[in-house]
Amino acid sequence: MTSPFVFNVAQLLRSHGEDALPQQVTQTGPAPQRIGVEMIAIPEGGEVEVDATLTPLGGAILVDADIRATLHGECVRCLAPLHPPLDLHVSQVFAADADFISGDPLEDEDTGSGDEVPQIDHDELDLLQTVIDEAGLNLPFNPTCEGGCDYIAAEGVTTGVSGEEPASTDLRWAGLEKFL
Repeated sequence: MTSPFVFNVAQLLRSHGEDALPQQVTQTGPAPQRIGVEMIAIPEGGEVEVDATLTPLGGAILVDADIRATLHGECVRCLAPLHPPLDLHVSQVFAADADFISGDPLEDEDTGSGDEVPQIDHDELDLLQTVIDEAGLNLPFNPTCEGGCDYIAAEGVTTGVSGEEPASTDLRWAGLEKFL
C-alpha cells in the first residue's frame, strides 16, 4: 500500500538553476492510518487526495499541500453518523541533511522542543505527521450535526436555559426515569 503523503524528491534535490522550479504534484490513495481526533477522523484506508507544491530550497524542500478527504464520525449530541468533507492546508520544510538550519552539524542535538525540521529519508519525504498535527489542531473535538440535530428537532426535545427545567423529558434519557 503506497501512502499519498510520501513524495519522491530525488530530482528536486539535485536540480539547480532553471531546473530548480517548484513542482506541482497530486497524489491519491488510502490513508495509512486513522487521522483525526476521537469523535471524527479520516478512517484508515479512507480515500485521500494530496495536491502539493514542492519547492526546492537548496538543502531542503518546502511543501505546501491541500489535503482533501471525507471524515467519518458521530455527532456528540445525537450520535448520528457524520461524513463532512475535509479540506486541510499544510506547509512544512523538510531538510535533506541535519545541518540545513544551523549550517553546522548538530553537536548538542535539540530533541523534544517541537522545533525540529523533519528530514528527507532516502530521497522521500513523508507528510503524514504534519497532516496528523494539523488535523489535531483544526478538527472539532465535539462535532455536531450541521444546522442542528435532526433527531432532537423531530422528537421535540428541548434543552432548558440556565436555571429552567426543560419543556419535556429528553427521550434519550427517558429510560433513566425508573431509577428516580
